[in-house]
Amino acid sequence: MMTLEKIFCPTDLHSSHDESLSYGLALAKDHEAKLYVCHVAEAEELSDEMMGEWRARLTEAVQQHCYQDDSGRPGVPDWEPIIGRGDAAEVIPRLAAEQHADLLVMHSRRQTYAATLLGSTAETVSRSAPCPVLITHPYEHDWVNADTGEIRLKNILMAYDFTNDSELALSLALLFAEQYQAALHLLHVIPTSGDAGLSSSGELEAIALELQNAIPEEAQLWCEVNATVREGVPYREILEYADEHEIDLICLGVSGTGGELQSSSHIEPILRQSSCPVLIARPVKAASLVLAESKTSPVETQAGLES
Repeated sequence: MMTLEKIFCPTDLHSSHDESLSYGLALAKDHEAKLYVCHVAEAEELSDEMMGEWRARLTEAVQQHCYQDDSGRPGVPDWEPIIGRGDAAEVIPRLAAEQHADLLVMHSRRQTYAATLLGSTAETVSRSAPCPVLITHPYEHDWVNADTGEIRLKNILMAYDFTNDSELALSLALLFAEQYQAALHLLHVIPTSGDAGLSSSGELEAIALELQNAIPEEAQLWCEVNATVREGVPYREILEYADEHEIDLICLGVSGTGGELQSSSHIEPILRQSSCPVLIARPVKAASLVLAESKTSPVETQAGLES
């Protein structure tokens, strides 16, 4: 089962409450992971004075959002500030690759249909990140207590389509389910249009059994598994299921090719409308590949600073 040793958390330092930072800090604490807190400045150059200001603001943000210890003081985990310069959507994947991050946690603002997540930094990063991306939104069902850092993850939804691209997302879903003793909901949606292609009850039961068998036998000893098959428009069925079962986290395996669920026409509505955080897992890229694919010049950064 995969582990989380390095968590990368970008922040724009503009919002008064950056939920993603609370999530990053809490996950780093529970998994004893190193946390990299990153800010990407749009400035043409970074002076020493600007670097000092950004470091101070990052430190303040971490102390504001970190959990409290038994004495009521901020319990700051092992973390490191990273400051980059350039276009955040291009710089963040590069910096995450350089740190060999296992998980990237970032915030996305709710957007209108005319300004969907397709053009947002979070969505763009999720398409090119070298690791899975956990995206949080404002006004959603939170499962991290910002004061104590306690994670209350009870129900995880894994949208499973029997492709290899689902396996990484399933590994993360199982990791979280075991860590927090959460119920794991496996949902497979058969795309249909109207009444066309409706399956028999026997076919649905057979697919549900396949879903159940997708979970390793040992995991079924400690994880409550609910396997469900539905027919309809995939993103609608996923969102409806999440609301009906009070889902805390939706996990999606995406590569851009393969199953019907993996198309952007289904991913984007889930990101825009989900009432809980969404974890997007694409095939993991080696850091060297991400850096080689970048069309930008080397990113100016300052890292390795004492927090």
